[in-house]
Parts: sequence; C-alpha cells; structure tokens
Amino acid sequence: MTETVVSTPKPQPGVAVLVEPPGATTVPRRRSDSAGRLRALDGLRLVAALMVALYHYGGRGGEVAQAWGTSPRDQFPTLHSLFAYGCLGVQVFFVISGFVICMSGWGRPLKSFFASRASRLMPAYWVAVLLVTGVFALPVVAYKAVSPSDALVNLTMLQMPLGVDRVLGVCWTLWAEVRFYALFALCVVLPGANRRRVVMFCAGWMLAAVIAENANMPLLDIVLMPEYAPFFIGGVGLYLVHRDRRDVHGWGIVAVSWLIGQHYAVQSLWHAPDPEAFSYRSSFGIIAVVTFGFVAVAAIALGLLGRVNWRWLTVAGALTYPFYLVHEHLGWVVIQALHRGLGLASGVTFGLTVASMLLLAWLLNKYVEKPLTPRLRAALTKTR
Repeated sequence: MTETVVSTPKPQPGVAVLVEPPGATTVPRRRSDSAGRLRALDGLRLVAALMVALYHYGGRGGEVAQAWGTSPRDQFPTLHSLFAYGCLGVQVFFVISGFVICMSGWGRPLKSFFASRASRLMPAYWVAVLLVTGVFALPVVAYKAVSPSDALVNLTMLQMPLGVDRVLGVCWTLWAEVRFYALFALCVVLPGANRRRVVMFCAGWMLAAVIAENANMPLLDIVLMPEYAPFFIGGVGLYLVHRDRRDVHGWGIVAVSWLIGQHYAVQSLWHAPDPEAFSYRSSFGIIAVVTFGFVAVAAIALGLLGRVNWRWLTVAGALTYPFYLVHEHLGWVVIQALHRGLGLASGVTFGLTVASMLLLAWLLNKYVEKPLTPRLRAALTKTR
C-alpha cells in the first residue's frame, strides 16, 4: 500500500514549486498550471483501497465467512467472482508507490526522506494495531486476538520477518513497501537522485529480481521481491515519463515492468476452473486489472487527467491509508453486528460497513495523523 507524498524539489527557471498540505500530491508545475497537484492520484489510491475492500468483504472465503454466517459466495452469487479481482488493488498500490516515492526522494537528503516516510506511516499504523488488538480482545467479539507480546512486536512493523502473528492482515503489503523504501533510499536517495541513477536502479533491480526467481535463495527473495518488484519499478519508470514524456528509457522501464508484472500476477492468482474453488479469475481478467493500474498512473503522469482536480479528492487521498489499515478486521466485526445481529440485507450491510470504515479513517486522519505526523517528522529531522 502506498500513500501520497508532498515533494519540494529545488526551484528551476520557469518552474513554480507549490507546497500543499498532507494528502495532496505535489510536483513542480509550469506557472500556467495553477493547481499544481495530482489529485487524480489521490482518487486512484482510494479506488485501489476500495478494490481491496471488495475482495476482503465479498471476494474470498476464510474468516469473513464467519462474519456473514455463510460464504460470501452465497451472499453475493453473481458479484463474488468480480470482487475476487479486488486483491489486485495491491498491485495498483505498488505502481502508485513507485511513482510517489521516486517523486518524494528526488532532490531530498536521506534524513528528510526517512523522516517523511516514517512520520507518514507510523502514527496511524500504531493506533490501528492497538485498536484492532483491543477490539478483538472484547468478550463479545468472536475473533481471536494475538498475544500481548506479539501485539507489541507488531508495533515495529517487523512482524513478518520475525514470524510473529499479525494484528493487521494487510501488513504484509507494508513489509513490501518498507523493503522498497530501503532499496530506493540506499541506491538512489543516499547518493543523490538523478535520472541516470534512477534508470540504473530500475534496470539493476529488475535484472536481479529475475535472477533471484530461480536462484533458490530465500534471502534474495526477501530483499528483491521478484513477485512485486515490477510494479514498484513500473511506477518509478512512470515518474521518469512524468518528468519527460519523451524519455525512451522511462517508457522502456514501464513496458518491461508491465510485461513481467502481469506474468507474476497471473502466475499467483490464476488456477484452472474448479467448482470447489471460491471463485475463478481468468488470465484475461487479471491482465486487464494489472493493465488498468499501469494505464491509470500513466494517464496521470502524462497530464491526461488534469481536469480531474476536485478538492474532495485530496480528502479521499488522506483517508486511503487509515482506511486500508483498519477496514479488514474491524470490517468483520461490523459485518457480523449488522448482518447477523441486526438482520440487515447483505447489500445494505456491505455499504454501511464501507461507510463506517471510511468514517473511522476520517477520525484517524483528523485526530491521529494530522497532529502527530508533523510532530514526528520535525523530531526526526531535528539537527543534533
């Protein structure tokens, strides 16, 4: 999962740098462009988050079936097969993340880059971990809470490599994000971002990831993330295209990333038609959703969605990260209370659950992220 970042590149002749509040995506723009924000990217982030929510609420089996009382396949006989594609919202997030992190790290020192990432990710994450742990510990909630020790480890965001039980089901994507941030910081931000270094980073990572696929070395898989690298790299390539739409190397990075990315997506999500399976994803459908992610970010990078500049998209972008953190597990609790407790229809329950999670995300943004993010960033960037 990725989040929108404000970047403050060095001013250049004929370019106005517009610094926007958290939640807006800002890049250098010509003076004729009064908006200066990529609000369409905020909207795309919310679309990706809602795709994942569709998957978690109605596109898979497992513990969500306990909340509904029966399999979501019975609750949504027609739509469940479409909801099953929602898991690909994660790949869309990774493409967005590659774009945004390259934008954020360009012209920024390592200390500032680290402070920006940590202050953006951690406050809402800490509260989400404590909130889900506390709710699951309530006697009226049927779901099992992790042990106190494991909950404390989860606060570090390192539970995945430590093999500790996860509080948040979606935290595996954050572990992928953290590894991407580390690679980009060491290879690009630390020596200083420039076009040549970014191109070499993309080419080197892609080649190393492909080699690692058959090296049978778990450490390489952990570091290089062959299955997800093409999506991050594709996003980085799209930022190069955003800077210069005639950048042949940037377009080449995007094309190779899409070709390899769709391969991994199909490989991991496709299976032969099986009546025993929850649902069937066709290879064409998987490729179509992956292509949507690349094309949507490309359209934003090229300025084709400049008219999509509504102010409410900034709010949508701000809600995406806290919504993504809390929607799955707390959504189960809400579904069970509304559907099995109050007897509301499946469709009504679905809509109210999404709405309640968006409301909770708004509260987390207002009372956790807005006050704590700038304070944590200032503390981490303070000169000693």
